Amino acid sequence: MTAFRERAAVASGRELPDYHALWRWSVEQPDTFWSEFARFADVAFHEQAPYAVGEQAMPGTRWFPGATLNYAEHALRAGPGRGDDDVAVIFRREDGLRSELSYAELREQVAAARAGLVELGVDHGDRVAALVPNCPQTVVLFLATASLGAIWSSCSPDFGPHAVADRFVQIEPTVLVAVDGYSYNGKRTDIRDTVASVRAALPGLSATVLVPYLDEDAELPTEHGVVRTFAELLATHAGAPLRIDPVEFSHPLWILYSSGTTGLPKGIVHGHGGITLEHLKLLWLHSDLGTGDRFTWFTTTGWMMWNVLISGLLVGATVVLYDGSPSYPDLNGLWEMIAAEGITYFGTSAPYLHACRDAGLRPGARFDLSRLRTIGSTGAPLSPEGFAWVNAEAGSHVQIASISGGTDVCTAFLLASPDLPVWQGELSGVALGIRAVAMDEHNREVTDQVGELVITAPAPSMPVSFWNDDDGTRLHKAYFADIPGVWRHGDWVTFTSRGSAIIHGRSDSTINRGGVRMGTAEFYRVVETHPQVADSLVIDTSGTDGGRLFCFVVLTTGASLDDVEPDLRQALRSELSPRHVPDAFVAIDAVPRTLNGKKCEVPIKRILTGTDPDTAVSREALAEPAALDQIIELIPTLSR
Repeated sequence: MTAFRERAAVASGRELPDYHALWRWSVEQPDTFWSEFARFADVAFHEQAPYAVGEQAMPGTRWFPGATLNYAEHALRAGPGRGDDDVAVIFRREDGLRSELSYAELREQVAAARAGLVELGVDHGDRVAALVPNCPQTVVLFLATASLGAIWSSCSPDFGPHAVADRFVQIEPTVLVAVDGYSYNGKRTDIRDTVASVRAALPGLSATVLVPYLDEDAELPTEHGVVRTFAELLATHAGAPLRIDPVEFSHPLWILYSSGTTGLPKGIVHGHGGITLEHLKLLWLHSDLGTGDRFTWFTTTGWMMWNVLISGLLVGATVVLYDGSPSYPDLNGLWEMIAAEGITYFGTSAPYLHACRDAGLRPGARFDLSRLRTIGSTGAPLSPEGFAWVNAEAGSHVQIASISGGTDVCTAFLLASPDLPVWQGELSGVALGIRAVAMDEHNREVTDQVGELVITAPAPSMPVSFWNDDDGTRLHKAYFADIPGVWRHGDWVTFTSRGSAIIHGRSDSTINRGGVRMGTAEFYRVVETHPQVADSLVIDTSGTDGGRLFCFVVLTTGASLDDVEPDLRQALRSELSPRHVPDAFVAIDAVPRTLNGKKCEVPIKRILTGTDPDTAVSREALAEPAALDQIIELIPTLSR
């Protein structure tokens, strides 16, 4: 970061004494900033663009018009400190299975896999859909797909057949990649029936590539087309030369998906150039990652953080893949892996860190975390108490990098930087090149008060498009309908006068009591610090006839709502305000969450305000549909 700031000062002819000055230049002069960063990061253009930004309208910005490149080339290329024998990928599964791939082995396998995909009929622009875990074979097949200009899209193998079909049927893949099963929390689950159902729903498939994951002798029937195992693909094309096709800057790299809680998941298309540039910035500058680092993020292939994790290869880091439960055999498992593998950057979710705190874990005392430099946290706001626990129990030498972004952009808008301070409960700053501000109800920028998080200028990894949205209507409705030319992200945020940020929760699930708006994150921070509350969900139906504020709580074993409720009422009254004390506390077995672990605040609010459940939420988008059923069964009681 310092080296780039010094270079930028020369290029811009401005004094850039600190991060905030660098950020201001990056958003005031986007063409110069992105062009200079591309040179600094040695982006491998084949056809060079004369400038970074062709058209700056949002949506519709053209980045590096005329430039060609390929993401896979950057992930696989040799460079300083990145020798053939250096470890590119380390894999660990919860049952103890472990393996490694050197950079040379990774290149050889990608070359063979690419040749195999071509033989199976995959061409430039075709889709490869994958029902796969976070394992080396997945990385190889993704990079092979990218290398030939085909488009990758993945789901985690714990997705149900309808959830998978809802995603993959839209994109009409040429090849399906699938495993025979997966292991989670000590249980092995065979998914070949799911694979058969998905194959039957995809009549355009030319072939299926099977990765035998639990049983090396696993097979699939050929009634739905050709089947090749991953091993056969590599063996048949062993020794194939590594070929990488340059593509246009905006050429689709992968398709990610919205949560799909209220309809079919939207296919979010990201381009080679935007992701390459943005992930180099995110990981090299903001995360301070490079050769010699070992980088992991606890994720599945159905969450955008998997894509960010694999991009560790862009900066020459060793990526450490973990597949399994974060709490198997107990919550210490990931901390043991960090110590054993010498991980320098550990990424996870705020709920995991909160769970470790609530369980009384002391990983710094139990394990050698001396190489660990940074802990990244996302998926939900990390509470001040979570920050304090990491500082006390993981080590005061560890930077806490709380970040916030989304699948929409496959990166973070708000994040940390190696040259910014860390404040408890806050995100250290706004990402370089991102013009993020808070707006009040009159669309005026505000500081030191809650507002809507909006982005007022384009960024390279904003979606190229939504799949099957040729005229851009759905993309415009998703982000730009409320304020023309401005990206509305859907979060409440406060930007402090010192440049940090506080996320308060989703703006479409706001608690609005007596005209005072409050994000749900503040509510959860109070409720979930109670030792007998394992999880919670707050829903405000104000604004409707008889609107009420409900707090659903998941209690720890043996806890009683009668005992817990008075404590919660007092805590919310004193720490938030009397008007934010719920009208009712309700004990439930589990909080309804999406497959990616997000609380279903908006769908539950719609159900409680009269929307038919089948219209309000797609059950296939839920991790535990039974959790939704319990709340639906409680509705007659809640209306009293």
